[in-house]
Amino acid sequence: MFLQSDSRLGMRAAAFAFGMALSAGALAGDADAPGLALSGFGTLGFVHSTEREADYTNSSMKASGAGFTRSWSPEVDSRLGAQADVQLGPRWSGVVQVVSEQRLDRRYRPRIEWANIQFQVTPELALRAGRIALPAFLAADYRKVGYAYTWVRPPVEVYGSLPLPSSDGVDLTWRYPLGETRNTTQAFFGRTDMGLTPTTHVKVRRLSGFSQTAERGPLTARLSALTADLTLDIGRDLFDAFGAFGIAGDALAGRYEVDHKRATITSLGLAWDPGRWFIMGEAGHTHTESFLGTTTSMYATGGLRRGALTPYASVARVRADTPTSDPGLPVAGLAAPRLSTAVNLNVGLNALLQTIPSQTSVSLGVRWDACRGVALKAQLDRVTPRDGSRGTLINTQPGFVPGRPLQVASLALDFVF
Repeated sequence: MFLQSDSRLGMRAAAFAFGMALSAGALAGDADAPGLALSGFGTLGFVHSTEREADYTNSSMKASGAGFTRSWSPEVDSRLGAQADVQLGPRWSGVVQVVSEQRLDRRYRPRIEWANIQFQVTPELALRAGRIALPAFLAADYRKVGYAYTWVRPPVEVYGSLPLPSSDGVDLTWRYPLGETRNTTQAFFGRTDMGLTPTTHVKVRRLSGFSQTAERGPLTARLSALTADLTLDIGRDLFDAFGAFGIAGDALAGRYEVDHKRATITSLGLAWDPGRWFIMGEAGHTHTESFLGTTTSMYATGGLRRGALTPYASVARVRADTPTSDPGLPVAGLAAPRLSTAVNLNVGLNALLQTIPSQTSVSLGVRWDACRGVALKAQLDRVTPRDGSRGTLINTQPGFVPGRPLQVASLALDFVF
């Protein structure tokens, strides 16, 4: 199943409908008998932004979005995915999930999101190896499956802090009760190599972390933390050029380049879902000693379920805890052409620092469960980049003005089969 484990994560009605839609493809008979179940999911979305000097998107891993590139964009949310669940016996099982969506190289080449084998050591303890979803944030297990949540997309202010949702490695999951509370403890270790474009790569080494999920009645809580050694090619030529300016240039390059820098992400999420209504919220903190910066983020969402309709409202904020600008190289006394080079390097550095997100958004939306396995959604967002940052926007142009609010309208058709 796409919606793994036994967690509702604040979306009990959506998760139940989603699970029912997938169960149609499950094999009949003994769940421990060898067999194969195939299923799929997708989103057809269109997004409009009033900002013409930048693109609104749901991830920094996208090449384009709505606004500058095109007024109405299908690239922001549209995707198609397929999943195969294999039962190999009483204790062995496996899963492969493949997703096609726009990438940084503008291609839609399918990517393997999950590919792992699980061994059920005991009824409570399971060991997995392969490509595994990182259990950060409430919607970690199904963030690519739009049908499984109420919003058009998870709040970008929080979920954008983890653009790589999986790793290659192992994890250990222990499920156990404490009184009336169902607990799930997960520890994981892994690494990731990904080519973002033909010339840009990201390497994640010594990735480790844990998550703790507790469920009691309508309450779900999840605490998670991860840490990793991060290397990213973006800005490498810029930081190499700083080396020509001696100690000052080396200090700037050492401070901001992403070369074996330790990155940490912690998050806490709470959801209360008695059925006819729900409230949920999450807070996260991301820290790196690089131009990626340090941020604190949060959101809160509430909604009502009235038959097939679910209206909802959200507020979200991501705050830059490190400066989004730097004086850079001292230029006093420099002669041409070194003066011109230093000025250009400082401009390039500050363009990178502006990518540290600082932004607020207010959202109103409605979900309509049109029929089994199909949901239509509409969402309006008022987004305001702050503190000299471009927020979560991409492809900013010379005319972009930080602090200027933009309006975003989104339509999405989510489905599972």
